[in-house]
Amino acid sequence: MRPLYLFLSSFALVVWTVGGSAAPLESKLSAPYFDKFHPIKAPEPAGLLLKKGDRLAICGDSITEQKMYSRIMETYLTVCMPELEITARQYGWSGERAGGFLSRMTNDCLRFNPTIATTCYGMNDHEYKPYEARIGNIYWDRSTAIIRAFKAHGVRVVQGSPGAVGKMPDWVKTASGTVDDLNVNLCQLRDIGIAISRREHVAFADVFWPMLTTGYEAQQKYGTNYMITGKDGVHPGWAGQTEMAYAFLKALGCDGHIGTLTVNLASGKLKASKGHRVLSSQDGKYEMKSERYPFCATGKIDDDNSIRSGMALVPFNQNLNRFLLVGKGGKASNYKVTWGTNSKVYSAEALAKGVNLADDFVENPFCQAFQKVDKAVEAKQIYETKQIKEIFHGPEGKKDMETAVKMTEGERAPLAAAIRQSFVPVTYTLAIEPL
Repeated sequence: MRPLYLFLSSFALVVWTVGGSAAPLESKLSAPYFDKFHPIKAPEPAGLLLKKGDRLAICGDSITEQKMYSRIMETYLTVCMPELEITARQYGWSGERAGGFLSRMTNDCLRFNPTIATTCYGMNDHEYKPYEARIGNIYWDRSTAIIRAFKAHGVRVVQGSPGAVGKMPDWVKTASGTVDDLNVNLCQLRDIGIAISRREHVAFADVFWPMLTTGYEAQQKYGTNYMITGKDGVHPGWAGQTEMAYAFLKALGCDGHIGTLTVNLASGKLKASKGHRVLSSQDGKYEMKSERYPFCATGKIDDDNSIRSGMALVPFNQNLNRFLLVGKGGKASNYKVTWGTNSKVYSAEALAKGVNLADDFVENPFCQAFQKVDKAVEAKQIYETKQIKEIFHGPEGKKDMETAVKMTEGERAPLAAAIRQSFVPVTYTLAIEPL
């Protein structure tokens, strides 16, 4: 039986039933802090939403305009899933609410014919105050209108929730209530977003609940200076932005299989999955060439401005970044695996089950090539902010929009091309030595 959503006009109460029973809630940590939150369980991804040649629009407010989670997403899709040939544009606008994007989406976004889009609004929509029915009503109306406008143009959509806040924003003069009040408000908008996604039959990315829970856990582990929501309490650093990218990539249906290298440790024969091949092999040493990369990131685990830290707070490497080495038929108890210039010792049992090289080798042969692609993505996304905010909505666009579009697309084109040109196959050495 399909879920029934009954929304009172005030949005003060949302009743969800499935076959006459209340819909399940998210599991919560046992800490009393979470007693005030009752989030509806987010829907699971329903398989790969992406299609070959998709043009992805990444839409949101200042958190999107930071060009961090959007950059992680575009770099990931470029190097980890190159067979899909995805291209992307980011449309972040500081201070924007869902209604603000709705008013500009035809001019700024739809003109470029996206085929799939992610949205991340709610932070400004919640007005930095305790929840009111009016806030929920407006968020519902504007978010639904965005989705329907996209759908009318054949665009598949991922409805993203807002994130969480870590402290009261001192730059918002009208902010009121407590941090807990604001997060309860944001949780309400998250739940409304789930209802919208089900009603409109689009995907949903849960940013809020993972950010709130892992942020709490990180503070218990690393101290209260660790701010998953960012040092200002609203704009996440790299750790929080990595969680955001994870939420959207999972909602897009990415399965995380980068590759599998299967070695017969007795015969020395290595079999590589699609995108990777053996150039030569001798005495447990393999020269390899790969046309898809694992996602590479360095940084401290306890640093809230570290991508690596964000990857550890969620199962990023397990679910999105699996580059597996499987060694079967081993006679020795342990094996030394050298990947590039770094080595690690594994038991024969561990190798037989498979080890994730992307997780275990922070520094690896892909890092340098990965950084080149990522820098090219950054340069393009920086220009996209200038293109939309300064030119489309500046003097040039107001004078002659079509000329402004033509001129800026000419400037953007080589930046987009640089991404493709920087993504080249990586040749490296993998050695497996019995101990």
